Amino acid sequence: MDGNTVEGEINESGRGKCPVMHGSMTAVGTSVMDWWPNALNLDILHQHDTKTNPMGPDFDYRAELKSLDVEALKEDVRQCLRTSVEWWPGDWGSYLGMMARVAWHAAGSYRLADGRGGAATGNQRFAPLNSWPDNVNTDKGRRILWPVKKKYGNKISWADLMVLSGTIAYELAGLPVYGFAFGREDIWHPEKDTYWGAEKEWLAPSDTRYDDVSKPDTMENPLAAVQMGLIYVNPEGVNGNSDPLATAAQMRETFARMAMNDEETVALTAGGHTIGKCHGASSADDIGAEPEAAGIEDQGLGWMPKKGRGIGRDLMASGLEGAWTSDPTKWDMGYFDMLFGHEWQLTKSPAGATQWTPVSIDDANMPPDVEDPSIKTMPLMTDADMALKMDPAYRAICENFIADPEYFSATFAKAWFKLTHRDMGPKARWIGPDVPSEDLIWQDPVPAGSTSYDVEAVKAKIAASGLSQADMVSTAWDSARTYRGSDMRGGANGARIRLSPQKDWAANEPDKLARVLSVLEPIAAEAGASVADVIVLAGVVGVEQAVKAAGFDIAVPFAPGRGDATSEQTDAESFEPLEPLADGFRNFAKAEYVVSPEEIMLDRAQLLGLTAAEMTVLVGGLRAMGANHGGSKLGVFTANVGALSTDFFDVLTDMAYQWVPAAGGTYEIRDRKSGDMKFTASRVDLVFGSNSVLRAYAEVYAQDDNKEKFVRDFIAAWTKVMNADRFDLAA
Repeated sequence: MDGNTVEGEINESGRGKCPVMHGSMTAVGTSVMDWWPNALNLDILHQHDTKTNPMGPDFDYRAELKSLDVEALKEDVRQCLRTSVEWWPGDWGSYLGMMARVAWHAAGSYRLADGRGGAATGNQRFAPLNSWPDNVNTDKGRRILWPVKKKYGNKISWADLMVLSGTIAYELAGLPVYGFAFGREDIWHPEKDTYWGAEKEWLAPSDTRYDDVSKPDTMENPLAAVQMGLIYVNPEGVNGNSDPLATAAQMRETFARMAMNDEETVALTAGGHTIGKCHGASSADDIGAEPEAAGIEDQGLGWMPKKGRGIGRDLMASGLEGAWTSDPTKWDMGYFDMLFGHEWQLTKSPAGATQWTPVSIDDANMPPDVEDPSIKTMPLMTDADMALKMDPAYRAICENFIADPEYFSATFAKAWFKLTHRDMGPKARWIGPDVPSEDLIWQDPVPAGSTSYDVEAVKAKIAASGLSQADMVSTAWDSARTYRGSDMRGGANGARIRLSPQKDWAANEPDKLARVLSVLEPIAAEAGASVADVIVLAGVVGVEQAVKAAGFDIAVPFAPGRGDATSEQTDAESFEPLEPLADGFRNFAKAEYVVSPEEIMLDRAQLLGLTAAEMTVLVGGLRAMGANHGGSKLGVFTANVGALSTDFFDVLTDMAYQWVPAAGGTYEIRDRKSGDMKFTASRVDLVFGSNSVLRAYAEVYAQDDNKEKFVRDFIAAWTKVMNADRFDLAA
């Protein structure tokens, strides 16, 4: 409406005027980023704002879990999986294959490079994952589970329920499962800022993800899946062209990027295909659009039948058609019997997908029809299955499994457990009676640390040690900044900064780090404290010195109890992806990258769980304390280095200065009148003055009445980073 009309008024064309502005509340509106695509987009820092959460700030899922009747829930899930519903009948009368796939595809989006994806948040309910071609009909699985979710309500998250249902599916099939942990908390909004690839269409040729598609290790980081909309590799072959050895090479790289080795890859592929089937009994034209594009009458379900029957034996999903084993609801060695007991030839499914079928097979070895077990159907193998037979390393692992079925079952059970729990973080976060007692190296175990030492005495020794404030602050920051909330890995607990590979990372200034540790480790040993605690305490000492130098007397909180991990407890190779190749908080970049330094800083801030305001205050404070990498003066806008002052923001907002591009992508800050250079800066520094949102925060801290607020806000943000991996404090 506008000032010249009232609601319901007829305009000159004779039609009622719309009561809302077109596009202002729907996806068709033009956003700020549409107008200025090169602007720094801060949305990644606020993508799970509390306003999206219907549960309210006082809801505690972990507390709710304590009142969950686990055995009753598990029995209800078993009954759900064994009870076929008329609107979407289960294959062979059950949903074992479907629920294994729901859990698998929830967990399978995890990637090691940045820890994003995975099953720990229930993100499969939201776009884009709910509409990926590879996730076709996982929406039906969640609807079939809905009565269980409805009954148990707040006591079970969708994230936990999906993984539990897949684990129970294998249990019902006969697998001795390894265990299960509760503790996954649901998100309530799409993770729209997670980078899933640059493609503009589903299943676009994978060439765009690789420098050279024939060399899988050239795939763009942090991606792991080979094409947009897939979880792993294309089952029809590289770019849909069958070549099992080329597919094997892609599998090896893709599964490695999802934290799996060759044996785990073979076990997961074989075990994943031991139950269930593919569906391609009709044309893709016979089904409707994916959930996000489906009509409102479909009520959030996608891929609904639009022609023909479209369920049971007539179901269309992936386009491939058939089961892998003679008994697709039973955990057995049938997958290997089928794969190695027959010769295979390339054929087409009824939907036109490329797949492998036996050259010859007896009726007795054929899978039963999903609706009438007296009818026999043709089995299939995908290119990924044939890769296990043709790749020499994969084949050798298969032969080991064939020779020892119990070992295969145990290996798959552990790999399934790893697949579905990898992104949950340390074992301290896991809840429930079925949590395994064994400590696994991929859990990043950390021994319990002492809390009985004299904290103040340790602080006094650190202060008298001769370490500079910058040494103390930067070492504590370097130890803690590896934390990533995506999969709860990294952080200060464990003091892995003193172990390989972290002790040699360029971002950690190895020579400086060795010197600082040579001072802090004896102090820790003498006091009976962990090195992890003493590193963080050194940061506390440095920040408190800066607070006093700024004219305030405010203590920095500290919680003892961190432990020290050993080399034997550290999977060094899996920590390589945590290396900071750039850290805007300390004005460090190992090299020049396609992505701008400020965008890399946003990514780091999001993984640390920081808001834009917390990011702002931390950068300003670290600059004031001179904590830059290598002692760089970029962004150190003060003559009083070491005081936790607002000088960084004062200079950014002072129009007495002008900012001039200089060599090497840096900038000079010059006095407007004299032209004299006063300071130097990086892009990361200047973005806090150029970006409208960040400038608004900078202006808050530049105000004359907010100097104490700045100090208190810095301490709060600093403590948040130092304690990010202290899951025991939240328990």
